[in-house]
Amino acid sequence: MHGKASTYSLGSKCRNGREKAAWEDCLELYEEIVLWLNKTTGSECTKYDAQTWLSTALTNLETCRTGFTEFGVTDYILPLMSNNVSKLISNTLALNKAPYGEPSYKDGFPSWINPGDRKLLQSSSPASQANIVVAQDGSGNVKTIKEAIDAASKRSGSGRYVIYVKAGTYTENVEVGKSVKNVMFVGDGIGKTVVTGSKSVGGGTTTFKSATFRNTAGAKNHQAVALRSGSDLSVFYKCSFEGYQDTLYVHSQRQFYRECDIYGTVDFIFGNAAVVFQNCNIYARNPPNKTNTVTAQGRTDPNQNTGISIHNCKVAAASDLKSVQSSVKTYLGRPWQKYSRTVFMKTYLDSLISPAGWMPWSGNFALDTLYYGEYMNTGPGSSTANRVNWKGYHVITSATVASQFTVASFISGNNWLSATNVPFTAGL
Repeated sequence: MHGKASTYSLGSKCRNGREKAAWEDCLELYEEIVLWLNKTTGSECTKYDAQTWLSTALTNLETCRTGFTEFGVTDYILPLMSNNVSKLISNTLALNKAPYGEPSYKDGFPSWINPGDRKLLQSSSPASQANIVVAQDGSGNVKTIKEAIDAASKRSGSGRYVIYVKAGTYTENVEVGKSVKNVMFVGDGIGKTVVTGSKSVGGGTTTFKSATFRNTAGAKNHQAVALRSGSDLSVFYKCSFEGYQDTLYVHSQRQFYRECDIYGTVDFIFGNAAVVFQNCNIYARNPPNKTNTVTAQGRTDPNQNTGISIHNCKVAAASDLKSVQSSVKTYLGRPWQKYSRTVFMKTYLDSLISPAGWMPWSGNFALDTLYYGEYMNTGPGSSTANRVNWKGYHVITSATVASQFTVASFISGNNWLSATNVPFTAGL
């Protein structure tokens, strides 16, 4: 609570709009920190839940600091923010650290998605079960997605609320607040229902607040998020995320992406969630500085149960990169934070991937403490013969290590992959 009070007091010290934007982010982040810390004391909270929510609280603290750093505000703001909250959370993470438990999957979705939601996601016409319809031409209940979210926030009851967004381009920066729960968005398909905007750090918006599905800010405006998710147990199915730098911000909590398309240049899948990507297409675009990095995972504590797992996906060049691919270096990732953790598993890596595979963030930072792994990838960019020689890099061969990430163990592939018609090897 002391940290939250200190953050409120910073408002009067903000000297301009950019500093105020970062401060407002911190207010929201500290509110959520209090929320998640309180949830860890609940009677229904499991050890794995607690580790997730403690990890989120620590991530929120780091995000607050990052917002000020992006705008070069470190001379007086950050010293005022220094408190013992992060140390206390880190200590609790270490004490609470839960042993690895195999998550279960059914019909292609994690077990925490209930049967009704699985049927809805698999339905050929989920829109028919919508509670509200968004249509620009007036054929629905409302014309904007914001109006639909407002309606969801005012509803009675706590059941699943389905928002069907008809085909069209919606120029909105959509925000689903923490008070709006159990909401599902359904569109008409990739390229048909498009949510777009152009907020960016270059335009005066913090990375934390620049989320849309297609960000048109362009490469010159630096960080410009297409979507940010900090929602626990969130699912994205057959969606497209299009941007340049920092396209998809998997900020925190537990997330699941299936059959999605992600486009970007620098660090375009980044954040500190516990996230699994399955059967997704990952497309690198033509960057202005001639260097692409697919991931930038942000784990700041060795006991956070977070990381990026990319399974059975494809990494390839977008159309604008193909003709100039030989002049661009594309890497699987770089360590945004000290304990960055990312695994590529059974993924097709096209020829755009640099032989080194991975790129340092700055000098030797995190090279001994990160965890980067590759397991049974295929394609012309998958050879590990000339990969980086870092202490934290692993070609996964050990049964003990690989059991955390294999198809059978980590994603219970035997239960569902056959039904998707995707070839797979269950074991090592």
